[in-house]
Amino acid sequence: MQFNNTWYQELTGFYTALQPTPLKNPRLLFHSPALARDLGLDQSWFSEQKTALWSGQALLPGMQPLAQVYSGHQFGVWAGQLGDGRGLLLGEQQLDDGRKMDWHLKGAGLTPYSRMGDGRAVLRSTLREFLASEAMHALGVPTSRALTVVTSDEPVYRETSERGAMLLRVAESHVRFGHFEHFFYAGQPEKVRELADYVIRHHWPQWQEEADRYLLWFSDVVRRTARLIAHWQCVGFAHGVMNTDNMSILGLTLDYGPYGFLDDYQPGFICNHSDYQGRYSFDNQPVVGLWNLNRLAHSLSGLLDTAQLKQALAEYEPELMRSWGEQMRARLGLKTQDRDDNDILTGLLALMTKEGSDYTLTFRKLSETEQQQLKSPLRDEFIDREAFDSWYNIYRQRLIKEDRSDAERQQEMKQANPAIVLRNYLAQQAIELAEKDDISVLTRLHQALSKPFDDAPEFADLMRRPPDWGKKLEVSCSS
Repeated sequence: MQFNNTWYQELTGFYTALQPTPLKNPRLLFHSPALARDLGLDQSWFSEQKTALWSGQALLPGMQPLAQVYSGHQFGVWAGQLGDGRGLLLGEQQLDDGRKMDWHLKGAGLTPYSRMGDGRAVLRSTLREFLASEAMHALGVPTSRALTVVTSDEPVYRETSERGAMLLRVAESHVRFGHFEHFFYAGQPEKVRELADYVIRHHWPQWQEEADRYLLWFSDVVRRTARLIAHWQCVGFAHGVMNTDNMSILGLTLDYGPYGFLDDYQPGFICNHSDYQGRYSFDNQPVVGLWNLNRLAHSLSGLLDTAQLKQALAEYEPELMRSWGEQMRARLGLKTQDRDDNDILTGLLALMTKEGSDYTLTFRKLSETEQQQLKSPLRDEFIDREAFDSWYNIYRQRLIKEDRSDAERQQEMKQANPAIVLRNYLAQQAIELAEKDDISVLTRLHQALSKPFDDAPEFADLMRRPPDWGKKLEVSCSS
């Protein structure tokens, strides 16, 4: 494999170079075969002899580990300097198709940006990020991905003593909104420009010679962010910590912590136990996405004038609604557009809110609808049958207007409505056994999540409503 590190080579003053701090007695616990194939890695890379690579004890030629410096707004408040407090960018793998992928080792030890932290990660949070990033990728949501999980005998203290772990995270880029904020608020506009030129050169090369390249670039960042948030809202994903330092410049889902997928449909769902004000509730994510883009725009005010920044930001809401509408129309099985489609969707969501319907299972069950049947297989999931029947009659007439077969529509709906998502209780069950070195449940869950749109009888138990205890799990920023 071929590695280099353009961040190290081209952005002096944007990082601190340092080596990972190995864990005690590290062991490779798990890896993603699908991502390994995408990166051109065969099974031999995951033998016991290769553990040193995944645990930070050895590097590949061309790697140059470093911790990036950035700042950010956290829960709406300027937090000042942050940076990679427990992760290191090892280098960039050059793929055969010309793309480059960052390899980032999380839990790699203390850095100058660790603040009051210990530079470590625990197995619990590492497995949560591994499962979530790979599950989101399978759902078609732009995301960083996870290649390996290493466990160890080293104790790491959070609320209690837990096992230290490392995650090898892969992404096209780890550049965040907070990178630009850091140098803007430090009064270094030349470094803001240098960083903008870097990301355009490496990720938007088609515009690097254009006179209005900064406007073209920032407008695309706005649109990518809008599409990302639309994806989250459609699959029922709540990030939990939408701080500007957790926002990807490429529109990727980054930094999985106290995330959660909707169980019961509750628009105000708060997945982060530490989010006392509900700033990052599920239904507030679109607004926060735009707020974060405004913070980025402020940091780019030396590159673009106010009119240009407003022009780019104005693209957010139309792109969000276009993408969300397109995806939700697919979830309803509608290929054409009708002016009453929004009423059909909001009517269903209102019924789901009233009865606490399971978000994922409701839309999956709706995929079984036959337009000539007077009753839907979803009917028995609702207590207020009369209200559902009233909604269903309107929906059924709308399907008939589409003039296509049930079989065609049902097949397409099942490719838009997953049968399984990573519910918190499923992750918790896998984690509890993995902490005892039993990866049987982890392996099975990972397999099921890798094909979320399949009807898979062997995973039927993972596709049910969560038990009552599963809805009461609490996760916080330390998760």
